[in-house]
Amino acid sequence: MLTATNYPDTQNMSGRVAVNATELSPLAAKGEAIFKANCASCHGENAGGSDSGPPLVHDIYNPGHHGDGAFLSAAQNGVPQHHWNFGNMPPQPDMTQLHIAAIVKYIRELQVANGVEYQAHNM
Repeated sequence: MLTATNYPDTQNMSGRVAVNATELSPLAAKGEAIFKANCASCHGENAGGSDSGPPLVHDIYNPGHHGDGAFLSAAQNGVPQHHWNFGNMPPQPDMTQLHIAAIVKYIRELQVANGVEYQAHNM
């Protein structure tokens, strides 16, 4: 089911998607290691989601809807629940901007490899 913004109705969806791994740039490979150590417990292997957190390789997180700055803000400040039924994401105080930039590069490369493309956000 699509919402008025043409994005899937995530409130009624599973928190897991199949993600095809891809060859990564050096920065994205660093991001993968940081992601595995700090994010995968909630966001799943290859950012495919879990029972605790949403998949980040998903159309709702395309760069036109959630720009790179949204990931930075979420990691630094936390974010209230708004697309999924997993509750609020807490801030990640041990994450530096460089860590987050590497993680975002990793997520973006996975997104491209899995067909998640820029879509202009319509409100």
